[in-house]
Amino acid sequence: MTLTLRTRDRGVATVTLDSPANRNALSAALVGEVREALAACAEDDTVRAVVLTHSGTTFCAGADLTAPPDPEAFVALMREMVALPKPVVARVEGHVRAGGLGLLGACDIAVAGGASTFALTEARLGLAPAVVSLTLLPRLDRTAAHRYYLTGERFDAAEAARIGLVTVAAGDRVAVDQALAPVLEGLRRASPQGLAASKELLTATVLRSFDQYAEDLIARSAALFASDEAREGMTAFLERRDPAWVR
Repeated sequence: MTLTLRTRDRGVATVTLDSPANRNALSAALVGEVREALAACAEDDTVRAVVLTHSGTTFCAGADLTAPPDPEAFVALMREMVALPKPVVARVEGHVRAGGLGLLGACDIAVAGGASTFALTEARLGLAPAVVSLTLLPRLDRTAAHRYYLTGERFDAAEAARIGLVTVAAGDRVAVDQALAPVLEGLRRASPQGLAASKELLTATVLRSFDQYAEDLIARSAALFASDEAREGMTAFLERRDPAWVR
C-alpha cells in the first residue's frame, strides 16, 4: 500500500502524506516512503523545491502507536529535510500533533490554513518532545515553547505564526494555495545554486545540533517509551480514557 503521492508542476515537486485512515500518523512505512521521495527529489535536477502536504483533515497525528518508526529513522528523515539542498515548504490545511510538529519544524517555510490546529501532546502520554526538539527549539519563541511543551494545549495557525512554527497563517478568507503562490513563485525565480547556498547558511546550526544531540535524544525518547508511565499514557489514549494520573 502506497502512503504518499508525488506530483510535479513547473519545478516544484509535491509529496503528499496519503494515509488518512490513521491521520497520516508516522508509521515505519510512511517515514520510509517520505525519505525515498526526498532522495528522489535531491537527485532530480528539474526539481527546484519540494512541497510537503497531506490528504484528509490531518497533516500528521504524530507517531503511529501501533506501528511506530524506528526513532533513528525518524531523526534521519528530519535531518534529510533540513539538509536537502532544495527548499522544503509545508502546506497545512489540517491538524498537526506531536511528531508531526517535528516534520513541520524541519521545513524551511510553512503555510497553514485557518482550520489548522497544533499541539505537542507528548507530556500527556508520559513522554516528551525529545527528538522533535532538534527542529522545533531553534524556531519557537522560548516562552511559547515552555507553555506548549508542558501543557499540551492546542493552538491555532495565527498562534503558530506568532511563535515561529509557521511562516504564514492564511486567514479563513484566504485559501492556503493563494497564500502559497507568491512563495512558490519566488522559489521558481531563484537559481538552484542560490537556493542551495542560501539554505546551507540557514541550516548550518541546526545540522550541528543534530550531530551533537541526536544520539542522546534518541536514547532519552526510547527510555520514556519503555516506561510504565508511558505505557499507561499510550494505552489510555488508544482506549479513549484519561490516564491513571489525571485527577
